[in-house]
Amino acid sequence: MPLHLRENNKGQMRRENFYISDLLPFLCLILFNGCVTDTGDRFTTDRVDPLFRSYQGEAAPGAALRIIKNGEVTLTKTYGMANLEMNIAVKSRTNFRLASVTKQFTAMCIMLLVERGSMKLTDTLRDIFPEFPDYGRKITIRHLLQHQSGLVAYEDLITENTTEQVRDADILKMMMAHDSTYFQPGTDYRYSNSGYAVLAMVVEKISGKSFAAYLQKNIFTPLGMHNTVAFEKGISSVFDRAFGYTVDADTIFFSDQSLTSAVLGDGGIYSSIDDLSKWDQALYGKNLVSREMLQQAFTPGLHGYGFGWRIDEYRGHRRVAHTGSTRGFRTIIQRFPQDEFTVIILTNRNGPGVADLAEKLTDIFLLE
Repeated sequence: MPLHLRENNKGQMRRENFYISDLLPFLCLILFNGCVTDTGDRFTTDRVDPLFRSYQGEAAPGAALRIIKNGEVTLTKTYGMANLEMNIAVKSRTNFRLASVTKQFTAMCIMLLVERGSMKLTDTLRDIFPEFPDYGRKITIRHLLQHQSGLVAYEDLITENTTEQVRDADILKMMMAHDSTYFQPGTDYRYSNSGYAVLAMVVEKISGKSFAAYLQKNIFTPLGMHNTVAFEKGISSVFDRAFGYTVDADTIFFSDQSLTSAVLGDGGIYSSIDDLSKWDQALYGKNLVSREMLQQAFTPGLHGYGFGWRIDEYRGHRRVAHTGSTRGFRTIIQRFPQDEFTVIILTNRNGPGVADLAEKLTDIFLLE
């Protein structure tokens, strides 16, 4: 397939915190590997590789796949390229922007603060931010976690002449400049990136730490997720970074960032299948919060949404999952806790979505 690369956003943010030194660990590796697997089982090769054909090769944005069963890694596969310009292949340690898979981590920060007695799920926005308009008296932390706040979508409030990326603090200001919601809080469901950006600011207000620092100290470091980061330009770096691309017929465009990519609470974490495996296993125990608190996270509210998770059934098996979708990335973590089975897929291209792939892999490795 011919490869054509160009900048997006008028050349903005084509490279962020990317240095030659970051490449040194890769230079000793074979960088042109289109497909890597830790299993020689022809069954998995014949059944899995065809599903990821469009991600394979030295001229394609790639994918990283992990399947975990009963606490053991059943399958690890990587395809295609993390960085097309530098010919860097996807590895199991490659860090992808998680997009909305981030929300489960934001929710965990809140749960940690609640369990430690720093706040309550029934606290309102006005309780936490006294300067918040009166309508914040009716919006609780639980409403924000379960997309029942009715907060206005911040994406619709960004003006056409905006050139600088917006951040979580900007979202909070946008919400404070409003005086109404889409519906009475708690009475309906509307997926809300605004709510999770505001939750990140709640974490900062209650903990006295930046959201990124709180994540690092209280989740990533304790779980050994040493290469996972809530990325802040000029403050942190993403090592082993996958860059995002748009695939349009036979053309590939570099499309790694947008005006909303610096918002952390709703989608700003970068991680790998290696680190997310540690996160997955921690959710079976009491590594971070009690089982009672986790039960709340995995209890569906309106439209089957818990605390950063969608809860439903797939072919009679209880499922907790979340997808992520942002410029240049599509991701999913799909867990079946009662079966101790998890599928994680991370990709660095605009599409297609990966939920269907996760279900096909579940069919193959769990249900057939």
